[in-house]
Order: sequence, then structure tokens, then C-alpha cells
Amino acid sequence: MSKLTILIVLLAMGLIFSCSKEAETTVTPTTTTTTTTSAYNDLWIPPTVTGTNVNLTLSKSTKQIKTGAATPTYGYNGASFWGPTLILNKGDFVKLNVTNNLSESTTTHWHGLHIPAIMDGGPHQIIETGTTWSPSFEVKNNAGTYWYHPHLHEKTYQQLTYGAGGLIIIKDPIESALALPRTYGEDDIPLVLTSRRYTSANAFDVTNHAYGDYMLTNGTPNAQVSLPKQMVRLRILNAEIERGYNLGFSDNRTFYVITNDGGLLDAPVPVTRVKLMVGERVEILVNLGSDAVGSSLDLKAYNAGQPMGFPGGEPNTTGEFGSLLNNSDFPLLHINVKAATQTAITALPNRLTTNTYWTNADVTNSRTITITGGQGGSAFTFDNNTYGETKINQTIKLNAVEKWTITNNNIFGHSFHIHDIQFKIISRSSGVVEPYESGWKDTVYVPVGSSVSVIAKYDDFASSTNAYMYHCHFSNHEDGGMMGQFLVTQ
Repeated sequence: MSKLTILIVLLAMGLIFSCSKEAETTVTPTTTTTTTTSAYNDLWIPPTVTGTNVNLTLSKSTKQIKTGAATPTYGYNGASFWGPTLILNKGDFVKLNVTNNLSESTTTHWHGLHIPAIMDGGPHQIIETGTTWSPSFEVKNNAGTYWYHPHLHEKTYQQLTYGAGGLIIIKDPIESALALPRTYGEDDIPLVLTSRRYTSANAFDVTNHAYGDYMLTNGTPNAQVSLPKQMVRLRILNAEIERGYNLGFSDNRTFYVITNDGGLLDAPVPVTRVKLMVGERVEILVNLGSDAVGSSLDLKAYNAGQPMGFPGGEPNTTGEFGSLLNNSDFPLLHINVKAATQTAITALPNRLTTNTYWTNADVTNSRTITITGGQGGSAFTFDNNTYGETKINQTIKLNAVEKWTITNNNIFGHSFHIHDIQFKIISRSSGVVEPYESGWKDTVYVPVGSSVSVIAKYDDFASSTNAYMYHCHFSNHEDGGMMGQFLVTQ
């Protein structure tokens, strides 16, 4: 075991997770790998926290990312970057106690969860310095990969850049009955993709820029992991500021999408490339059963030569929209193949679940959201409206089934997120909806010069005062006012 591996394992074992006695806490150390070259660093696997009464504490920290000075960071529960993975069960009633130990206000948004607006953690549910916010709710979502992150208006970009965030894995009986890899950190691997730019003092550069210069996977630069010679599952989140990823493997092998944002697809979808925009999640199965022990391959971003408006496709390497990674293919994770486990999953399920989606025939109301602004350095907006704390942009009747068409004829692609609900993408003006995005979604890419139509039911929760958000998930755009509010009313 390398010195770096030992150090990371010790750090992981030393993380403190404060949970009530009702909660079971599991600290998962970093996956052990055999370092094949000093160019790689062993992937950090976030520890897990399980239970129905969970404590999260956000604090300042530091992380040794580059040679020289440590980088100032934020992390939850003692982590030096990011936070633990929360494992929740559908149907459980949970209480999540979030303590803010920063020297500034924050919020914590439960991205993708179907919960009351007052529990959502948007810009209104502010957690002041030294206080604890304790939302409680029933877990209603399907099994899948979700996440939590700050959502304080005009501070989201900065707090995310410093590393505040974490994954949520929801389990349910349908997913649990399938023969899928689910040994966390062994054949079921969380991957949080992002990049950073650094100052000369090794601090994260939090001045206004869209892209980082250097890749971080789970906060690890030049990350590698050893995975068993069998079917493995990768849970992938795009946690970038703005960059999109066109995911694939270095040998162009076929892999299989089994979930997107809101849970299982009906059946695995074979692909060689998957586009993943900011805020989107995808779970994939990769068959390493035919790979030799000791061999290796890379998960990569095939971002060179993307269409105009693709986030990170700009040709420049410096400036506000420049990056050393722009318009290029680059590695995200180096995978070393090791011996199979005793409980190896070796077959691909033919079916996963049976989803029933809303269709045009179910729609009770339609509306159009138009992306505006952005010219001459002005902020992007929706319908020429900049976000206002008390401004309600849309009012929706409880139990309405609505079709929203998001139209983007304006300069650049965007990642569009609606809080509270999961929607079905029914059409793209630019062509077919890809089979791998055929399931439940809460975030959708809207390329420049196109429109996307989605259908959702706004059920269970209503309030005449507490609003949900819809916004571009590029946090720099969100902080600049590219965000609206909607009420779901009786």
C-alpha cells in the first residue's frame, strides 16, 4: 500500500460523524488500490451515513491537492472536501440536522428530492453562522443517486467551489431485488466530477470564471481506483460550475445506463457515450469481466469538437471562459482491474423496472420558459426577469400535470433544473430524446438554438407562501439571477 493510500485511509478513519443514537453511521475507508505509477492518486471514497436522524456539520478545512501550500476548502463532518454519502430508504421519515460552522450564512438543498418547499433548502431556508437547521420529511423518491449542496443566492458558486456538497443514495424494494453491484466502495463507486482553477498560493480561484483548469474526481486530482474483474456500477454526478461532460471509455467499449436523475430506467441502455450536464446524475454498469487482472483503462471526457454552445467547448485557454481542459479529450478516472470478488455480479439484467410516465394526454396546463439576456456581458435570465426574493414567477395548482417548454435561442447551452418534481422529457426540437435520458429527470440540457418540453405532476405539497425554484444549474448563472420561483397552491 502506498504512503498516500495509508494517509488517506487514516484520514478517512479519523472523520467524525455525529449522528443520534437512532442513526447507524458507517465510515467507509478509501478503496485500496495498487499504485501503478506515481502520476496517479488513489480515489477518495466518501464515507456513508445511514439512519433516520442524521447530523451534518459544514466547516472550513484544508486539503493537500497540489505541491506546496494546502488548499482552503469546505467539507461536511470533518471531510477536507465534499461530505459523506447519505443512504436513505424510500418510505422512511427522516430528520436531517445541518449545522453551519462557517463564518458566513449557507443553505443546504436536497437536489432531486420530492419534499415540502419549506424543507427544500433553497435560498429562503438560510442557516446562519453557528445555527442548526433541522428539516424532516418522508423519503418519497425512487431508488437512485441524488445530492445535497448549498443554494444561498449569490454564494452558491463560491461555496460549491470550496467543496460543499455530498451525495444521497436512496434505496427501495424494486432496486434492492435486482442483481446489481451494490457493495459501496468496492463494485458500486460514487464519482463526483468537477474541476478547479488555482491561485499562485494554491487556493481555489473564486473570481468569476466558468471552468477549472484541473480535474478533480471526488476531490482527487489524477484519480485512480482498482475495480474487480466483474460488472461494476459507477454513480456519476456532474458537480461542475459550468462544464458538461461527454463520457466514454478509452477503449470505446459499450457500457450500460441503468438510471438517470430520478431512478431506474425500464431496461439498461447500451451506449459508448453519454452527455452529462451540471446537476445531472447517471448510474452506469461497466463489464470488466473480460479484462485481464492488472490491465487498465480510463473513464474519459470526450469534449473535443462539440457543437457550438457546449459548456467547455470554447477554444480559449485563458480568461473568464477559458480553461486548459476546454475543447479537449481528458481523463476522469484511471481504472486498474483486480481479481473478482466472491459475490461478483457477472450478468446484465434484462429489465429493471416498469415506469409509468405522464404524456401529452395527461397535461392540464402548458407554459413556456424562455432563456433571455446574456448579450454584451449582461446576465442570463428567464423571460427577461432577474430573480427576486419575493417575486413569484409561476403559480401551479396542486395535482396539475404541466408541460413546460424551455426555449433557448440565445448564445449558449444551459442546464435547467426544477426543484421538487421529477419530469419526463417528451421532445427536443433538435431531434430525438436520447434513450439514456428516457427516465425520470430533474435537470435537462437545453442546447443553444433549441427547445425542450418536459411533463411533470405537481403533487403532494402545496403552500401559498413557500416557493420552489427553477434555475440554470450553472452556479455562476444562478448567482447572477438566472432563477425563478413557483408556488404550488391548493
